[in-house]
Amino acid sequence: MGRLSLAVLTLTLFAAFSTYSQVQVRKFAFSDEFNGPENSPVDSTKWTLETGGWGWGNQELEYYNNTTANAYQNGSGSLVIKAVKLDPPLTLTCWYGPCEYTSARMITKQKFEGKYGRIEARIKIPRGQGIWPAFWMLGNDIDTAGWPACGEIDIMENIGREPGIVHGTIHGPGYSGGNGIGGQFTLPVGGAFADDFHVYAIEWSATKITWYVDGFAYRTTTTSNIPGGTQWVFDHPFFIILNVAVGGGWPGNPDGTTVFPQEMLVDYVRVEHRQG
Repeated sequence: MGRLSLAVLTLTLFAAFSTYSQVQVRKFAFSDEFNGPENSPVDSTKWTLETGGWGWGNQELEYYNNTTANAYQNGSGSLVIKAVKLDPPLTLTCWYGPCEYTSARMITKQKFEGKYGRIEARIKIPRGQGIWPAFWMLGNDIDTAGWPACGEIDIMENIGREPGIVHGTIHGPGYSGGNGIGGQFTLPVGGAFADDFHVYAIEWSATKITWYVDGFAYRTTTTSNIPGGTQWVFDHPFFIILNVAVGGGWPGNPDGTTVFPQEMLVDYVRVEHRQG
């Protein structure tokens, strides 16, 4: 064997070993790759599908279902969360009357609750006025502490009237709702997040949270950024939420331009624990 061939072989073997080593080293505290069969339900050992049409604190219009009508694996490696307009409206009653929309809201509460690390998902969001997709987290003490004392970390939110913008925000006591602390990432002029998959992530430690889109860090919030006299409540386990809301005080309601159904595709969700 010539020297050049031997060198190429050596480099090839080294690259293969390095890749294998990286895969072996990267161990996830939680992951879902959504590789189930076509139209199969989500993994109930990892997720709970919440139900209800009471507005969810935001005057949302949808009724969240727990069936494959609104959340399923597509057989091609993605989760689908589908928002559907009902005609005629559902016989179930929402806060405003007969429910006009259905969708899904999935949580890992009491199944996976993590503290610190990298939380990441690869998502293709839906589009349209009044459509509100989100990838986010709530403190696992919400049932005792209540909101916002439990803490909320919004890893990715988009409202349909802003097709090229996603938001990353934290909410806590004294800095919640419209006073949440965060930032936004904007695509180049004319870009829409619904056109393709993007990777949304946070790096979370004891003293700071950094938000990423496709590996670019666009916002860091630290313990020094919260208002004086308030508490940093991001020092305990949180659970993960994926949902697509329809309507609400922030995004506004669907209008004549909104096309249904709308689908959010999730390629994966992964969590790597790291020391705080």
